[in-house]
Amino acid sequence: MLTKEEFVLEQYKLYSEQKEKFTSRNFATNKFYLISFVVLVLLTIYTGSIIFMKLIPGSLLFSAIGVLVCILWWMNIDSYNLLIKVKYQNVLEEMENYLPIKPYTIEREALKEYKKKKKAFLFSDMQKTLAILGLIFFFALFVCDAVPLVYKLCFMS
Repeated sequence: MLTKEEFVLEQYKLYSEQKEKFTSRNFATNKFYLISFVVLVLLTIYTGSIIFMKLIPGSLLFSAIGVLVCILWWMNIDSYNLLIKVKYQNVLEEMENYLPIKPYTIEREALKEYKKKKKAFLFSDMQKTLAILGLIFFFALFVCDAVPLVYKLCFMS
């Protein structure tokens, strides 16, 4: 039969493994968004002159999709970060109160200190930056293609 400390340690190990699996899913999801982003940039660039449905330039269509993908990417990053902070950070820290040392808390505090000193630029920060830059890129292309199209529809018909 397990002692209370052994039981808590086993739960801690299990929860830590689940956190790692969750983090791996986060990386897989972000890989999907990054690949989608690159594909949409290429489609926007290389299909700009192709007209869909006799009216819509390819760059307008794919830049609109790109805006949507970048917004979803940003929301996904925030969701994963929130879930990791609330679900795992709080639970693991609570479990660590029953352990002789607190490795997760020590790691989190060290990372917070590095970030405070601007020594660390986290992967999620890079992803958010790329999502914002992508959103600006796709939105600018969308506006550049939409304005002449709207003008043509309103004044040339």
